[in-house]
Amino acid sequence: MTEISRLPGPVMELWEWQYQGSCRDADDTLFFHPEGERGSTRRRRAEAAKAICRSCPVMMQCREQSLRVREPYGVWGGLSEDERSAILAGKSVSA
Repeated sequence: MTEISRLPGPVMELWEWQYQGSCRDADDTLFFHPEGERGSTRRRRAEAAKAICRSCPVMMQCREQSLRVREPYGVWGGLSEDERSAILAGKSVSA
C-alpha cells in the first residue's frame, strides 16, 4: 500500500503536472498487471507502458513522485514495480 504520510497535501500546484501525462489517454490496464500475470506476457505489457512513458513530458516528475511515496504497483515514470524496488533498495537499475 502507498505510504500516505509521504504524499503532499492537496495543493493544486503540486499535482497539476499529472494533467500533462501521456498515460492520461491510455488504457490504465496497460500500466497495472492483472493478478497472476507472469513471464513474457507481463514483460510485454510493462514494455508497452514504458514506451508511453518514454515520450511523456512529465516522466521524471512521475518517476520522482512514485519513488518518493514508494508506489507499490504499476509502471510509473517508466519504471516497473521491480525497478522501483531495486532503486529504493540502493541497487543499480537501467531503466
